[in-house]
Amino acid sequence: MANAKTKKQKTAKKDVTRRSHGEARALSPQTGAALFDDARSRLEEVFEALDVHPDARSRLMQPALSLQVSVPVRMDDGRLQTFPAWRVQYDVSLGPAKGGVRFHPDVNQHEVTTLSFWMAVKCAVVGLPFGGGKGGVQVNAKQLSSLERERLARGYVRAIADVMGPDRDIPAPDMNTDAEVMGWMVDEYEHIVRARAPAAITGKPLSLGGSQGRVEATGHGALTVLDLWTEQEKRKPEETTVAVQGFGNAAYHFARQAAERGYKVVAVSDSSGGIYKKAGLDIDAARKAKQKHGALSKCRQGDNISGAELLSLEVDVLALAAMENQITDANVDDVKAGILLEIANGPVTSDADTALEKRGIDVLPDVLANTGGVIVSYFEWLQNRAGQAWSEEEVDRRLNETLEREARRVLSRARDEKITYRRAAYRQGVERISEAIMARGNCQDCR
Repeated sequence: MANAKTKKQKTAKKDVTRRSHGEARALSPQTGAALFDDARSRLEEVFEALDVHPDARSRLMQPALSLQVSVPVRMDDGRLQTFPAWRVQYDVSLGPAKGGVRFHPDVNQHEVTTLSFWMAVKCAVVGLPFGGGKGGVQVNAKQLSSLERERLARGYVRAIADVMGPDRDIPAPDMNTDAEVMGWMVDEYEHIVRARAPAAITGKPLSLGGSQGRVEATGHGALTVLDLWTEQEKRKPEETTVAVQGFGNAAYHFARQAAERGYKVVAVSDSSGGIYKKAGLDIDAARKAKQKHGALSKCRQGDNISGAELLSLEVDVLALAAMENQITDANVDDVKAGILLEIANGPVTSDADTALEKRGIDVLPDVLANTGGVIVSYFEWLQNRAGQAWSEEEVDRRLNETLEREARRVLSRARDEKITYRRAAYRQGVERISEAIMARGNCQDCR
C-alpha cells in the first residue's frame, strides 16, 4: 500500500513539474477535481466581504446543469469510435450560458465545470447579460482528418442540441476548435431546428455571421487591461519589458499588438520551449518560424530558453497565455516579474496567488484580463439578432469602451478597498450574480 501511495505521489509531482515547465497539457480527472475545488475556494473570501445571502452562496457552489454525452464518429477507415463529451452551464441568473468548446485528449467533467465557473464570473465582471458555460470533447484533435473533425463537431451539437440555443446556451471556439468548426456546428444546429439561427454559435466565419475583430479580441482585450494598469502606475510602454508564456491565437495577437504599442516583448514560448532577446523580439518573424518549423525552439532570433526559464525571467510583465495551473506552489518562488497578466484561464493556483501577494507581486486576473473574446462574442450575438454587421473599427471601439469602463472599476475598487485586483474583480462579478439570484425571489427552487 505504501509503495502504491509513493508511486501515486511521484506521478502527481511529475505531473505538476511538466505543467510548471510550460508544457501545454490539460489535467487528469483527479487533478481536475482539485482544480474545481481550488477555483471555488476563491469564493469564500468574496462571500464574507460582500455578506452574500446563504441562498446565493449555495447556488454558486455547484453548476446549474452538467451534461455528459457520448459522441459516436465514423472514422475515415470505417471504424466507429465514441468520444466522451460534456456541456456545463454553471449559472444562468444573468442570461443564457456562454462559453467555448475544446477538443483535447485530457478534457474531463471537472475541468469543464471549472471553466464554466470562470466564465460565469468573467461575464459578470464586464457586465455582460450572460451566464457561464463550457464544453469539451475528450479527443486528440490533431490525429483527426478534416472530415473526422467535422463529423465530431456535428455529432457534439446533435448530442447537446436540447440544452443550447440563442436564448439558452451559446457555444464558441476554445482549444483546438476555430471558426471553421463553429461553422459546422451552427450549420448542424440550424438543420436540427429547421431555421436560421446564427446567434446560436459565436466565433463563426464572417460569411455565416461571424464578427469582425473576433480572432484578435482576447489578445486585444488583455492589452487594453495592461494599458490601463501602466497608465495607473504612470509607466511608459517602451520602458516595460514583457515575457509571454504561450504562442497560440490569444498570445500571438497580444504579443504583436503589445510590440506595436511600444512594449518590449523580450520572450515568448510554446510547448517546445521559448526564445529570448533582450532588445525585443520580432513577433511576426517568430510566428512565421513557428509555422514553418512547427516549434518556436527552432526560431533563430534570440536565445533558446526552456518554459521554466521564461517563467523565471526578470521582466516587468509576465503574461500567462498557455493553460491553467502554470504557476503553482512548486515554482512560484522562481517568479521574478513585477506583475502577472493572466490571458489563459486559471494559470495561477490559489496557493501561488497567496504567495505572490505576500511578495508584493500583483496579478491582473483572468476574469478581467481575458474577457476580450467573450465581449466580442456578445457583440457577434447582438449583430446576429439584429441582422447587422459592424465594421472592425466599430467592434474595437465598443470593446475598448466596455473593457475600459469595467476594468477601471476593478482597478479603482482594488485601490479604494486596499485589496488585490483578483479580489476586486471577483467581488464585482459575484456581487452582480448574487443580486440577480436574489432578485428572482425566494421560490425559484420551489416549482
